[in-house]
Amino acid sequence: MSQKDIDELKSDVSEEVVETQKSDENEEEYEKFCFLCRRPESQTGKMIELPSNIYVCPDCMQKSFDTMNTQFGDGTMNISDLMNMPGINMINLSDIPSPVQQPKKIKKKSAEKKPLIDLKDIPAPHKIKAALDDYVIGQEYAKKVISVAVYNHYKRVATNTMDSIEIEKSNMLMIGPTGCGKTYLVKTLAKLLDVPLAIADATSLTEAGYIGDDIESVVSKLLAAAGNDVDKAEQGIIFIDEIDKIAKKKNTNQRDVSGEAVQQGMLKLLEGSEVEVPVGANSKNAMVPMVTVNTKNILFICGGAFPDLENIIKERLNKKASIGFYADLKDKYDNDPNLLSNVTVEDIRNFGMIPEFIGRLPIIFTLNGLNEDMLVKILKEPKNAILKQYQKLLALDEVKLEFEEEALRSIAKKALEKDTGARALRAILESYMLDIMFQVPKDDSIGEVIITPEYIEGTGGPKILMRGQENLYLEG
Repeated sequence: MSQKDIDELKSDVSEEVVETQKSDENEEEYEKFCFLCRRPESQTGKMIELPSNIYVCPDCMQKSFDTMNTQFGDGTMNISDLMNMPGINMINLSDIPSPVQQPKKIKKKSAEKKPLIDLKDIPAPHKIKAALDDYVIGQEYAKKVISVAVYNHYKRVATNTMDSIEIEKSNMLMIGPTGCGKTYLVKTLAKLLDVPLAIADATSLTEAGYIGDDIESVVSKLLAAAGNDVDKAEQGIIFIDEIDKIAKKKNTNQRDVSGEAVQQGMLKLLEGSEVEVPVGANSKNAMVPMVTVNTKNILFICGGAFPDLENIIKERLNKKASIGFYADLKDKYDNDPNLLSNVTVEDIRNFGMIPEFIGRLPIIFTLNGLNEDMLVKILKEPKNAILKQYQKLLALDEVKLEFEEEALRSIAKKALEKDTGARALRAILESYMLDIMFQVPKDDSIGEVIITPEYIEGTGGPKILMRGQENLYLEG
């Protein structure tokens, strides 16, 4: 036998194996059903196979024989006598056209669903706060509040309220100036808990029927973050940023489609209801499939800067005494950095949030504005601090980067002047590091760069240390 014959034989054998595997897979996936009663083989027992791929269950076959015995007396007549009787034509089963076999999938026994969140896997509040401390500087009260609220919420989800006492949802409202860490706090929290997180912007939300995003779009973003897994999405976190942008408008001459109407539409969403959301899109239309998501176990965290809330709080505090010897000065609270901590539900209602909306956010807490010391810590202490990022970038060029303490103070002072919180730090550092990041890769002899306060203030340059040489100073 030649090598060619052996190869052909091998190919024939492999094709037979593939066909056998395919037939086995089909047999495992689909089951036979009776041509007469249409019941599947899983209900009737083993089928009797007839020509032309016709299957008859034992019950129907027995009924057919019983009918024949009833019609022809004692049953002594055989099939040949029946065929020779006048006026009787036997049906040839081979002449029957092959029926269209509607495949029926075998129903596998559904395994018991395991809960996605186990009570043992939920970290305790002090562990949640310790993990947040590695990334978020300051805001001790806010981190404590959010740790306890999230822990209680996922205890509620994990136990599924097994007894008669039903635990309410612990939705949260965060109030704080821009750049104080509201969004970053939630992002770090979701990463720690390993749950799907959707960050939505309330600015684009409008009433149904108007140009913009529908209210259900925030749930569709969570569904996309969970990989279109409804069960996983129903235990996720939705962070709605810029929530202060849906406050009631002061001008009542026109329809408020992005203010009070959006708050009214979000009431059931926050409380817990089943909503129809599109899969893979933000808007509903006939071409997008829809799924039902229950928001009962979804944790909603709303955050906003509430820019004019300080004036409302000042006005309320100054109303206590404004005339007489014991009157408070009107400018007493002008420079109070912790003024937002005095906020009440009444202040938020006066800002423009409706009482029903506030009532569905039972946990209200504030974040403090950042001072100079906090900004310096933000520069160097977190695990992914901005300075550590630049040090890593220059380390790839085998260059060491150092910052003098006074230089960090100068950067923090400049950031405070911009009044945009921690976001200003990155912008300031980018401007100062641009020339260094451009020039250092040119010269292989540079071994270390030290950022001095003179360079930040514009009166000098950074300190450059060459490899194995004396210190050189570059005047800016």
